[in-house]
Amino acid sequence: MQWPVAIGIDTHKDRHVAVACDRLGAQLGSCEIPATAAGYLHLWQWAVGLGEPRFGIEGSGSYGAGLASFLVVAGASVWECERPQRCERRRGKSDLIDAALAARRLLSGEGLSRLRGAGRREDLRLLLLERRGVVAARTAALNQLQAVLVTAPASLRERLQALAGEQLAEAVTRLRVRTAEPDTKTPLTVLRRLARRLGFLDKELGELERELEAIVSDLCPELLGECGVGPVCAAQLVVSAGDPTRMRSEASFAAHSGTSPVDASSGRQQRHRLNKGGDRQLNRALHIIALSRIRYHAQTAAYYASLLARGKTTREARRCVKRALARYFYHRLRANPRLALTP
Repeated sequence: MQWPVAIGIDTHKDRHVAVACDRLGAQLGSCEIPATAAGYLHLWQWAVGLGEPRFGIEGSGSYGAGLASFLVVAGASVWECERPQRCERRRGKSDLIDAALAARRLLSGEGLSRLRGAGRREDLRLLLLERRGVVAARTAALNQLQAVLVTAPASLRERLQALAGEQLAEAVTRLRVRTAEPDTKTPLTVLRRLARRLGFLDKELGELERELEAIVSDLCPELLGECGVGPVCAAQLVVSAGDPTRMRSEASFAAHSGTSPVDASSGRQQRHRLNKGGDRQLNRALHIIALSRIRYHAQTAAYYASLLARGKTTREARRCVKRALARYFYHRLRANPRLALTP
């Protein structure tokens, strides 16, 4: 890639640093702006004054998200740059150095990717982020409920020890503190508060899933029609895939999802090991879909059975199913025009 002016930007919470380079990599100047709308406008005017700018932003999905959205609306060509590698920092590290490295990545075309996009996709990302927090809080409350019951007085423990999870929480809410024995009042009070917290979290989870389903139904309703794909998994597919043009091939999407096998052969032993890289939330979504389709989808079940018949272990067979699903959903997502980059 060669452009008249390459603008590399190193982003931070309160300020951004930009370095401009010509097509030969020589620095034309630098600019430091606050992370505000006025700062974004100043950067745009400065870049346009140097020529026809193209932007490479480090951290376009975090501190640079606001700037990236502003530049997309302004009609600029914007790319996401990888963070500098350790070998690139042998001569030191500073914001100017990192911004210059981003500009040179823009010129070489290495370590670049398209923006994931904003709009409804960003809404899905925020809802999924909130949902993960609610699920973690719910799991903690269930564990605390069980831990309190383990050390509770015998009269209370024997009454509830056969129950667990939601059944335990429901039974606790029916108990009365006023009529309880003195030594069980405090444990019972704590159990009731934990049970009420679980009820509130369950209600919040229901609201989040309804919001996720409404957005996914608008963006890609065909995903919800797939076996094993619910609102949460569909939303994760959309968020992790981003703009369809980001993924150059289904192999790159498989690598992004951590479903591409990693060669671990040595000598006569030819094998592949688990890929622990990639987007783990996307990998988890594909794993949940795979488990469901192995059980309820005839074509997937037949493929899984054939893998087992060829000597694959159950784990290896599941990984093959996930790899096939990554290929399948890559084409489904790429064919959807509603998932194109939106400001």
